[in-house]
Amino acid sequence: MVSVTPNSGNAPETYGENGINQPKELDAGVLFVLKSRGSWLHCGYHLTTAIVGPALLSLPFAFVLLGWVGGVVCLTMVALVTFYSYNLLSLVLDHHDQLGKRQLRFRDMAHDILGPGWGKYFVGPLQLGICYGAVIACTLLGGQSLKFIYLLSKPNGNLQLYHFVVIFGAPMLILAQMPSFHSLRHINLMSLVLCLAFSACTTAGAIYIGYSKKAPAKDYSVTGVGINRIFGVFNAISIIATTYGNGIIPEIQATIVAPVTGKMFKGLLVCYAVVISTFFSVAISGYWAFGNQSQGSILQNFMLDGKPLVPRWFLLMTNVFTLLQVIAVVLTYLQPTNVVIERKFADPKKDQFSIRNVMPRLIFRSLSIVIATLLAAMLPFFGDIMALFGAFGCIPLDFILPMIFYNVTFKPSKKSIIFWGNTFIAAISTVLSLVGAVASVRQIILDAKTYRLFANIFVVTKMFPQKIQNLCRLFDATEVGHEDGYPTWFPVADRTLLALHNRGRAKEIVQRKAKEIAPTMESSTAATLTLQNETQM
Repeated sequence: MVSVTPNSGNAPETYGENGINQPKELDAGVLFVLKSRGSWLHCGYHLTTAIVGPALLSLPFAFVLLGWVGGVVCLTMVALVTFYSYNLLSLVLDHHDQLGKRQLRFRDMAHDILGPGWGKYFVGPLQLGICYGAVIACTLLGGQSLKFIYLLSKPNGNLQLYHFVVIFGAPMLILAQMPSFHSLRHINLMSLVLCLAFSACTTAGAIYIGYSKKAPAKDYSVTGVGINRIFGVFNAISIIATTYGNGIIPEIQATIVAPVTGKMFKGLLVCYAVVISTFFSVAISGYWAFGNQSQGSILQNFMLDGKPLVPRWFLLMTNVFTLLQVIAVVLTYLQPTNVVIERKFADPKKDQFSIRNVMPRLIFRSLSIVIATLLAAMLPFFGDIMALFGAFGCIPLDFILPMIFYNVTFKPSKKSIIFWGNTFIAAISTVLSLVGAVASVRQIILDAKTYRLFANIFVVTKMFPQKIQNLCRLFDATEVGHEDGYPTWFPVADRTLLALHNRGRAKEIVQRKAKEIAPTMESSTAATLTLQNETQM
């Protein structure tokens, strides 16, 4: 348990019964990583980086599963609930701070409010797993962004995805040595600017394409039937909920210099000003421009038949902004891991920059980056696994526990609106968490046959070159794509097109039929025409 209020330096304090500040010994994780030196503005930078990231580019795809009304309503409701939830956490933290027990970590909150076992065996491991999983997922996303940029400049390039994951991970070895969460304030300010930049570019690009002659036919009908449509709705809600997810609110508030009362609220206002301006603009413009053809990342819709629908320099610039912002997200979600590393291997009685503490920090932080990079390169389908973790982790941390913490701490009357409102939100979130977990397991089972270590999987997609779409329709295949090996009759240009798409699942009949006719075909177009003729016979 941490019952302290660090001052602007490294010397922690706690309040005695007489109100006099008294020194309290802390572990090195709190002393070195969670230094309380920041302002409410710095808090806003950290909050924005933790919430607003490239994941928002998937919001138009969530609209595909919900439609206009459902999408806008869900996006608005989740914004209101998360803003409310994060404020509840801040109020609970402020309350304990005023009692002389400042809680600096999520596990400390669970320890003090629910009991030691909850902090040690549930909340602590859950938060650590989610945050480190986010580091792995963002490392993979960074590699995908690098490969997209590479293919824009060299369409026939043959470098594999794992090469770019390793390239992305290399500079992270250096940046991961930033000593404290507070030391990221300037990086996270740039992150705030970058997320505004790539969101503005994405919105402008979608509007440009929507009004261009090459604009796709706009169909806003909700996709899927029966059980698939039901799972699609829950999947969309999970996408939106996890996009708003944070999971490190206590650690962010811990960076604020005492007294903290009211500062977190100002930081949240800064954050949600950015959230509203980016989330809604990207979601609405993307879905308006592409309808139910919106892909897992809306930037994928900016390419058609291997050619960008916007100026190539504009698409390159947008992806560079996205790539740079991902770096800040990785560093932010690495902080809970850094806290654990410092707590286990550093000596709080020695200076933070002494050889005794610098060497373990260098070794184990580097090791954490190496492991994350290796897992991202090995498991390019990690998004499926992360969806399961998100259902079990993000929703409990951001939607369920804040309601429980508030009700247990302040004990509002069971006849009050706030008690039943919190209980209702927690109950609904629990149901969503369970259904989301089931949907995630279902998706893992469906995709399991495409899993392969170090696969050259790239970007999630539903929209393919027209000749590939025709081939799919012949055999009722809804998605097509390959890992490393393409059908032999695909020319290099077509392989490049497919390389811009993620782990699609090709029905085996498509691959078999394609390979049967491959020796006599000069191009995929010829193969498609032949298959069409065979089907018409």
